[in-house]
Amino acid sequence: MIALTAPSHIAILGAGLMGRLLALELAREGHRVEVFEAKGPEADGAAARVAAAMLAPLAESAITEPGVVRMGQYGLNRWPQLIAQLDDHVYFQQNGTLVVWHRQDAADANRLCGLFEKNRRINPSLPALETLTSDRLNEVEPALQGRFNQGVYLPGEGQLDNRQLLATLEKTLTRLGVTFHWHTPRETTDFTPGTAHQPDLVIDCRGLGARTEWQDLRGIRGEVVRVHAPEVTLQRPTRLVHPRYPLYIAPKEDHIFVIGATEIESDDMGPASLRSVMELLSALYTVHSGFAEARILEIATQCRPTLPDNLPAVRWLDERILQVNGLYRHGYMISPAMLDITLQILRTGSTELAASFDVAVHDTADA
Repeated sequence: MIALTAPSHIAILGAGLMGRLLALELAREGHRVEVFEAKGPEADGAAARVAAAMLAPLAESAITEPGVVRMGQYGLNRWPQLIAQLDDHVYFQQNGTLVVWHRQDAADANRLCGLFEKNRRINPSLPALETLTSDRLNEVEPALQGRFNQGVYLPGEGQLDNRQLLATLEKTLTRLGVTFHWHTPRETTDFTPGTAHQPDLVIDCRGLGARTEWQDLRGIRGEVVRVHAPEVTLQRPTRLVHPRYPLYIAPKEDHIFVIGATEIESDDMGPASLRSVMELLSALYTVHSGFAEARILEIATQCRPTLPDNLPAVRWLDERILQVNGLYRHGYMISPAMLDITLQILRTGSTELAASFDVAVHDTADA
């Protein structure tokens, strides 16, 4: 595999989150970067546009592997550095995560809290969760005054505004001289890197668009609602424990909230079903009655690129074509770690970071 030397000519396939982050770092290092994207600059073909962009390693530890949790912790420290390089403001906050439940769901909540504690024993660097009585819950999140009798607070967790981030990444990249080819889908087979008039390296970050070559990729469908709720003042991401329909609410600036719950094994990118939306909004109302007057700005669906083990991976198709994929539902949480793993591979030909996060690095050329 090649070790990159500047200035090289690099083609990146896909202008979603990973594609833009890699383009930013490589352009800042002096490389000539071109980005080929099947859709437009709004990232309307990327899972990154629809995501809630929560950075919640302890909360996600209940459903993922320790390596992903460690990547999430790494990302919480790395995101402020990445955002500081950008031309415009990106909302970022680290006020922790609140988990609440109704009395009838206490057994499920107890099981969830048991998983959190188990995972803290596996990874002692995770912060201790705080069990909240009704009075303490009202102190931590006054907006929920009197609505729940108990909850848990996961300190240090965060979130950012994905739409702001994607927009200012494009603006910053344009200023740095990155060339975007919008509405220009490309396969890796369209390039012969290292030959005359071709890029020196191709990096494939297309997510599900790479399934023609990474055939065990599958889609995990998610559905979210974006609302404007002036009467609601939640200060941090809030999760509602529910046996069938667990809900998350991610507050953004100006009383904008991103609400989601569904995770469906499906490649269907059609509109959300009436049943899903009704259940989601009904659960939302039980968290805060102020959502009854919210204005629905958008109901969106997207499929997240997922490998069979639900873990991310990097692989060389040959010595000049590198693929990064499989970020599943953890894109914003783990993308800084995946970015630095990829950069380390490109700069040195190897990576210690991948081993520390249990990220697989494959070489199909040797298979």
